[in-house]
Amino acid sequence: MDSVPFDFSPFWISLKVAITAIFFTFILGITAAYSLLEYRGKWKSVLDSIFLAPLVLPPTVVGFLLLQLFGQYGWVGKFLQLFRFNIIFTWYAGVVAAVVVTFPLMYKTAQAAFEQVDENLLRVAKTLGASELRVFWQIALPLAFPGVLAGTTLAFARGLGEFGATLMLAGNIPKHTTTIPLAIYAAVQAGANQEAWLWTAIILSMSFSAIALAHLWTNQREMKREKGKRKNRNHQSSITNHQSPITNHQQGLFINITQQLPEFDLQIALHCTDQSIGILGASGTGKSMLLKCIAGMETPSSGCIVINGKVLFDSAKNINLPSRDRHIGFLFQNYALFPHLTVAQNIAFGLSKELPALQIKQKVSEQLHSIELQGFGDRYPHQLSGGQQQRVALARALVCQPDILLLDEPFSALDTHLRSQIERELISVLTTYQGITLFVTHNIDEAYRICQNLLILDHGQVMSYGEKSTVFEHPANVETARLTGCKNFSQIEAIAPNLIKALDWECQLQVSYSNSKLLTHIGIRAHHIRFLESSAQNDLPNIMPCWLVRKTETPHRMTLYIKLNTPPNHDWDYHLQAEVFKEKWLIIKQYSQPLQVYLDPTQLFLV
Repeated sequence: MDSVPFDFSPFWISLKVAITAIFFTFILGITAAYSLLEYRGKWKSVLDSIFLAPLVLPPTVVGFLLLQLFGQYGWVGKFLQLFRFNIIFTWYAGVVAAVVVTFPLMYKTAQAAFEQVDENLLRVAKTLGASELRVFWQIALPLAFPGVLAGTTLAFARGLGEFGATLMLAGNIPKHTTTIPLAIYAAVQAGANQEAWLWTAIILSMSFSAIALAHLWTNQREMKREKGKRKNRNHQSSITNHQSPITNHQQGLFINITQQLPEFDLQIALHCTDQSIGILGASGTGKSMLLKCIAGMETPSSGCIVINGKVLFDSAKNINLPSRDRHIGFLFQNYALFPHLTVAQNIAFGLSKELPALQIKQKVSEQLHSIELQGFGDRYPHQLSGGQQQRVALARALVCQPDILLLDEPFSALDTHLRSQIERELISVLTTYQGITLFVTHNIDEAYRICQNLLILDHGQVMSYGEKSTVFEHPANVETARLTGCKNFSQIEAIAPNLIKALDWECQLQVSYSNSKLLTHIGIRAHHIRFLESSAQNDLPNIMPCWLVRKTETPHRMTLYIKLNTPPNHDWDYHLQAEVFKEKWLIIKQYSQPLQVYLDPTQLFLV
């Protein structure tokens, strides 16, 4: 008696159904995940529940619902009958069932993968002129691809094993709709355990092979990345930056916006034509939010933003240009270099794709030369030192000659030596860059060295704006003085013209101008406090005895905490902080106490 040949049709049907299903699942899953990435509306939880429902519902329930939808009385089934096309009890039904059951895995895994992508990378791509579609294909998807691949693999394995919904919708028709799970079920029902074991081994092999291949690809990718890191971990370079001049004619920056924030409202009214502006303020005071509003990453509640006559935002006229159309250069704290693109590709990202390839290559070469990274064009960001990454990010921001350059604490991730080095290079760049620069920092010294003007923010309000020496030497209010580094303040009471009583310092002081205005405080910067020899005879005003309460030191300076007129009672009983170089301290500490302190009337300021 001839043996019946083994029927391999379930294998080919399962493979055909799973591959076709994963094609649609991939497209639908990543589209839904990316579309809802930044959506925070009230429907998000509802949509999530709908998308994830097949993951928690019994397969037979899913199959029954699909049967009602695609059956001859279902609205989809009736529609398909107009074209004389039927899905029920065909292998297409198996595809539909597999797509519905595997979609939640693809959606949730892709969503998690996209959420892991640094949002600054997406933002900087938009400021470089990239469309939403280009941001997705060239930045978001490549960076999220390991996670997306994992989701695809899991969905493929789940599609191979789908049973309940497939049985309800496609039936178990030999050589037509019988997949491997259905073949196993039929074999068990017929008592053919050997056949059931064979099909079980086949489907396990297919599932595990898919997962193993995906895992192997991910491991090789990580090993290659780690190898590049080890190769360049100790690589540092000495650099001097020479940026070619940019000749754009500048008309200035006009901002008049209000942005509602949880703790306060950001209210900025500013019109400037100055080339470089340092923005100072405490953490959470609205500095970075201001930059994001200018760049189009955040939308102000009301107002307008105009650069060189170009309206970027105007709530009254319903104008809100997307980031890609604002012609802005943005340098983030972490540089936001695209890790999957080479140095040359990063720099060229913002250049118009309409430019000839030769011209793009020439511009990139010029930028690499200007930042002294010739020969580094084929390297990836993880193969560069922190300083090199910062230079590449700056070159990328400037290659398109933006109207305005926004720097959000670009030195915060650098060590002290590299910070100083990169700061010098930035100063060199800004001397030839003709656009407007807004430089956000917490460091008054950095802002003073790099920028011509200072903008002081406090709780979303402009405290002061003007030329840096004016803001520093003649602060308009207490907050401006404090944010520019002054540590010594006292409430005052007017006694006579040019004479006040410093209530907190418990002394009377001569000042160099009249008290005609309504002023409440007096201040003096720590480095303006002078110490005199006790034996010296002086006719200067504002000389009084003081006692040294305690001291702290840095590598080059000493901070002296002193109390005026009377000895201190404890370590925190002091009036003023004075700062002196250590060379001066070596002299002062030879003086006997009480020391003689001199508060120069020309260095005292009233606010």
